Amino acid sequence: MSLESQKFETQAVRTQTDKTQFLEHSTPMYLTSGFVFEDSEEMRASFAEEKDRNLYSRFSNPNTTEFVDKICKLEGAEDGYAFATGMAAVFSTFAAILNSGDHIVSARSIFGSTHSLFTKYFPKWNIETSYFPVNEVDKIESLIQPNTKIIYAESPTNPGVDVLDLELLGEIAKKHKLLLIIDNCFATPYLQNPINYGADLVIHSATKLIDGQGRVLGGVTVGKKELIREIYLFSRNTGPALSPFNAWVLSKSLETLAVRADRHCANALKLAEFLESHAKVNWVKYPFLKSHPQYDVAKKQMKLGGNIVAFEVQNGVEGGKTFFDNIKMCSLSANLGDTRTIVTHPASTTHSKLAVEDKLAVGITNGMVRCSVGLEHIDDVIADIAEALEAI
Repeated sequence: MSLESQKFETQAVRTQTDKTQFLEHSTPMYLTSGFVFEDSEEMRASFAEEKDRNLYSRFSNPNTTEFVDKICKLEGAEDGYAFATGMAAVFSTFAAILNSGDHIVSARSIFGSTHSLFTKYFPKWNIETSYFPVNEVDKIESLIQPNTKIIYAESPTNPGVDVLDLELLGEIAKKHKLLLIIDNCFATPYLQNPINYGADLVIHSATKLIDGQGRVLGGVTVGKKELIREIYLFSRNTGPALSPFNAWVLSKSLETLAVRADRHCANALKLAEFLESHAKVNWVKYPFLKSHPQYDVAKKQMKLGGNIVAFEVQNGVEGGKTFFDNIKMCSLSANLGDTRTIVTHPASTTHSKLAVEDKLAVGITNGMVRCSVGLEHIDDVIADIAEALEAI
């Protein structure tokens, strides 16, 4: 049986570098900045790219190659490149592909740092962005200009947990000969494969569920080989490469992704169902709740609903603060995708500087809480959250 014909879990475990002379069972760490050559001809041929080999760890390294190879197999991608952080992946992907004068059509609900790239930094290079509301995909075509090059979206979105129809986005991109780039961070390759729906490139912050334990930073972009070539050349010169140590950690993390994600999703669904019936909660959004506005789309393109639950507590900002002040076990943090359950109150913390209309445009109300559901026993998670809710 070839590795390509094996199931997700097997590919995540069995994709490895070639064994060394020591015949190790687990891939070693290659903590080296550079690599040596046998003679001048080998060195010449290697730098001329006549030979496929490691030159320098800013370009490639056995550990980063193994990590990228796994993500490519799991996403169904042709090639990829790994980065020091998720935002390095986002920036480098766009910077490598776009030219001055190009235009992006993006979903309005995107990560705050990506929004800053689009509105604060890219305009310096004459690259503009037009936004469409996540619930109004039919507006995309009206935003396309002669200089539009990319359609971009996250699904599910951060922090509102909205779901976009990837198949529809793929059809629009193909019709207008545009590139479709999807941030698949919340879903991971285990729950969703955007390339199956027409995405040209897929981006992950590996810091989140791919690592899964809040240990290291990392990012990765995978997709069509000719596009990855441009991203590789840009990154080779600008230096956002993932470290070999972090790549080693992340590659090992992928071996348990399916097992962890199954528990994360089961816990998140149980928490969402509990919150939906709680008197102190105004609304709950979780992709696999039937009350989610895009439930049918989520069921079509996702294996499970993910580990992020968004909900609104009563009494607005003060209600959110009271809820947080009464949390005992869950972590108060801006991170997500950890083994430990994390709660965040965007209106008073991560998104506090946004105008009210800008918050509402991405689904952030004053009492909204984003919960990254971890791997603790779900009864303990619910008990902690229930006690904090009762204090409102």
